[in-house]
Amino acid sequence: MYEQSNTFIEGVSQKIRRQIEELERVSGLESNALTVDGVPIDSYLTRFVWDEAKYPTMSPLREIVDGIHTLVAKIEDDLKVRVAEYNNVRSQLNAINRKQSGSLAVRDLSNMVKPEDIITSEHLVTLLAVVPKYSQKDWLSSYETLTTYVVPRSSKKLYEDNEYALYTVTLFGRVADNFRTSARERGFQIRDFEYSPEAQESRKQELEKLVQDQDSLRSSLLQWCYTSYGEVFSSWMHFCAVRIFAESILRYGLPPCFLACVLSPSTRGEKKVRSILEGLCDSTNR
Repeated sequence: MYEQSNTFIEGVSQKIRRQIEELERVSGLESNALTVDGVPIDSYLTRFVWDEAKYPTMSPLREIVDGIHTLVAKIEDDLKVRVAEYNNVRSQLNAINRKQSGSLAVRDLSNMVKPEDIITSEHLVTLLAVVPKYSQKDWLSSYETLTTYVVPRSSKKLYEDNEYALYTVTLFGRVADNFRTSARERGFQIRDFEYSPEAQESRKQELEKLVQDQDSLRSSLLQWCYTSYGEVFSSWMHFCAVRIFAESILRYGLPPCFLACVLSPSTRGEKKVRSILEGLCDSTNR
């Protein structure tokens, strides 16, 4: 039981720590020293005092352990909900950014098209064609003949990226579907587009709101993680204290007569410390 619970609680503390590191990295913040109620972790460990108010020593050990497990499980559930909410906003924002920074085959075209580029009347429409860069000469020599009733010399290049060029073409609305089909057969993509200043402003406001929501959620999640890490770490240390007590009683018997210590040897000194401990305890790795 103790081993399984210890793995669970330690795992939750590591999840929160990794989340803190990720949020600090994305925010461009320097890593802050993690604390328990404002006390640095190393100081908390070396000055550990049992929290009688939270875990009364008169309570059965099983009740204390169950309480710790329940608390940490709730924090883990809260973490999942908060991270999911934050990631949802990030995904929406990333999707919009991909549309604004991807190739012409997928990106939002509203910032590239001006009102004067579009002709819309009772009979005429303007379509937007995405043409592979290597096929621009083919487009210019063939677009007027892809169907009937295409306005001669109506194609104008609006934009070009590493893969494609964006062209307009004006024609009679009743042959637009035929033009799309013929263009597709020649390797030209006709993008659906309707110029709307209102829709463009709405998309701009949506983007600004998502950026604000992302920043707000990231800040809120980071502060929650700082606090929750301290809560989980404290719970973990109280659980370890219970475990040490129970296992020491099982090993050495009653009445209790043992000393629990926290050691933090250097990497170079760890082997020597273990050797000394083995000699003192007269049992390997005990």
